Amino acid sequence: MRVRKAVIPAAGLGTRFLPATKALPKEMIPIVDKPAIQYIIEEIVDSGIEDILVITGRGKRAIVEHFDKSVELNVNLRNKGQDEVLRTLEKIEQLADIHYVQQKESLGTGHAVLKAASHIGDEPFAVLFGDDLIQGPEPGLKEMIRTFEKYNSTVLGVSRVTENKVSDYGIIKGKPINGEFLVEDLVEKPSIGNAPSDMALIGRMIFTADIFDYLRKTKINEERKEILLTDAILAMAKEKVVYAHVLKGKWHTVGDKLSFIKTTIEYALVQKDLRKGLKEYLKELKL
Repeated sequence: MRVRKAVIPAAGLGTRFLPATKALPKEMIPIVDKPAIQYIIEEIVDSGIEDILVITGRGKRAIVEHFDKSVELNVNLRNKGQDEVLRTLEKIEQLADIHYVQQKESLGTGHAVLKAASHIGDEPFAVLFGDDLIQGPEPGLKEMIRTFEKYNSTVLGVSRVTENKVSDYGIIKGKPINGEFLVEDLVEKPSIGNAPSDMALIGRMIFTADIFDYLRKTKINEERKEILLTDAILAMAKEKVVYAHVLKGKWHTVGDKLSFIKTTIEYALVQKDLRKGLKEYLKELKL
């Protein structure tokens, strides 16, 4: 079956960015000149998917408004002759068919994905987290869709990390098969000596609809008081075929302040109008 729908869990409180996120959703914090969630939606659209479900929470109205049409603002820009800015806004408004469902309880990413069940039905679908950006020659999701179409099985996006970073992420144990990896285990934040590989699970996944059955069976994690998506993935991998695909692009995380700053700099350095001036400024700092 073709992957026609995508889900973006965006209900998190963004506590690591307080006080900025007291009134602004963390997904709306700009990376250079676009909010992080816009990069995610553009990746989805560039991968051939135009049906997107965003799982929101309280205080996330700004996400809806960003992708909605602002008649008053558009008229104002047109009257002032600011046609280039107007075209940019109209492109945002026409990106995709975006739907919204509110996650009324803070029960984690597993619960958020489960909220998409009625919208998804029995189709395969993509899940993309707003904390993870992929910078590469082609959309990361597009790579994964090709793998899904080859095997018609769940595909997890992974990125290789250095040895000193394995304890920060969920690490995949996989058996190599035709350039992909058959997932055998998923170890959460292992010690360096116990990591089964250097492949970290990132916020890019394509699921068959079976994942909803596993999520319904997944118990709330007592420590985190959440339904963990990784618990459902591991249960699924023990009974069904699940593949891991190593993404070619560079993985950026924007879930904490330092990673956010690094990502912003790297995205600015690829923009023609900013690259030269930013490089000169960084040299001036004499770090």
